[in-house]
Amino acid sequence: MPELSRPHYTKLKACLDNPRLPEADKERLEEAVRKYHEWIAELESIERGQADTVEKLVEATNRYKRFIELDLIFDSSDNFLYRQKGQLKLDNTILEEFLPQVVFRSLRGIDDSFELGPRNTFSGLSFLSSLGNLGQGGEPSIRTKDQDFILGKKLYLKSSFDAEFQDYKLIESHLGYVCAECKTNLDKTMFQEAVATSRDLKIAVPGSLYFLICEFLDMTPISIISTQIDDVLIVRKTKRMSSNIRQEYRTPEERQRHRQQYVDFLDSSQYYPDVFQRMINKIQALIDDTSPSMENVLNQGHF
Repeated sequence: MPELSRPHYTKLKACLDNPRLPEADKERLEEAVRKYHEWIAELESIERGQADTVEKLVEATNRYKRFIELDLIFDSSDNFLYRQKGQLKLDNTILEEFLPQVVFRSLRGIDDSFELGPRNTFSGLSFLSSLGNLGQGGEPSIRTKDQDFILGKKLYLKSSFDAEFQDYKLIESHLGYVCAECKTNLDKTMFQEAVATSRDLKIAVPGSLYFLICEFLDMTPISIISTQIDDVLIVRKTKRMSSNIRQEYRTPEERQRHRQQYVDFLDSSQYYPDVFQRMINKIQALIDDTSPSMENVLNQGHF
């Protein structure tokens, strides 16, 4: 099994070590770390590549996510965890940690040589060499892009003016066959940035897939037909909670008064397995799309 990144666990530990963390929340956060390890253990116990694998993975993640969002953050007797959600990133990094898990455990044909998780990926190559200054190996320079998630491989590029590579320039990067940008609330500016990123990725790796994944929709939907985005996935199938409702949660006392309202919102906006399954199906089709044999092409009449 490849080593999977743990961005959510990193945020939990950083929050636990934060000197501004109220004493009343320390025990709750230690409990969250225990719940985290239970969640990962449950994910690892689910059999890979079965028909219901995605559903079981999502079900386990919904239980853990609810604990973090409701029991840890919303029910805190202090304001620190709730008011600093955007900086602490305790809840919105769960998706980033879950993606490598659900992709690796749901796909067939992925071995340990692939890397999964956030990586800096190759998006273009140019040479800074000139007649007056040839440079080492033509002075190759690559453009890269930080991706929230990739399914890819480490890439090594070596360039030289010598056929035996006596003098060369070595560049290391990652080649992303599947890339995804993760957003909590997707707005129009984020969408336009993703359009540009997907275009660069498809020029660099034409056979790749690019997904824009968000928890909540915060914009009017736009057609992706004219873009290089393969799918915009809204994993909670709902819009962002309106600002006037969020205003009612400013203090611990107000949050407790309106707790049932928040519980109802969480119940109606859990992760949906069919959204993740759509992503898995598209990736699996890419894995299965090997060079067709002459016999199969002639039997089908197309390729």
